[in-house]
Amino acid sequence: MHAARTLPADAQWRRRGPWEEPGGRATYGDDVAQQLSTVALVIADYDDAIAHYCGDLGFDLVEDRDLGGGKRWVLVAPPGSVGTALLLARADSPDQEAAIGNQTGGRVGFFLQTDDFWRDHARYHAAGIAFAEEPRVEEYGTVVVFVDRYGNRWDLIEPAG
Repeated sequence: MHAARTLPADAQWRRRGPWEEPGGRATYGDDVAQQLSTVALVIADYDDAIAHYCGDLGFDLVEDRDLGGGKRWVLVAPPGSVGTALLLARADSPDQEAAIGNQTGGRVGFFLQTDDFWRDHARYHAAGIAFAEEPRVEEYGTVVVFVDRYGNRWDLIEPAG
């Protein structure tokens, strides 16, 4: 467990709305533009992971560049994605190997939003993807948890309405 971090009294906060922290130190409207572009996913083998994510799950291979020394820069993303991609990062230490399939401690760590839940569910089922539960309809959408080849848990979700 990490201890809470104490910030200086004059610390500035950035929020997505006109909320203020105690003492009126909120800031917003700054000319800051950030985007989460890439998330690393530790895998055992580049080609096996490409086959799984691009074959079984239908992702696009965005980039596959040799970095030398046996390392590659491999980016994959869901079809039609305009934002975040997965960096398939080959484990190169025992600690990293131990994290394959368990980067989020057994929790769902990835959320794959779709415009057609039943189309993608059927495609994944036909590709042999393991589902951890039956599909369910929640107030926020239709969802199912699936498990990728390495043990990572994902939500496949079509948002409601």
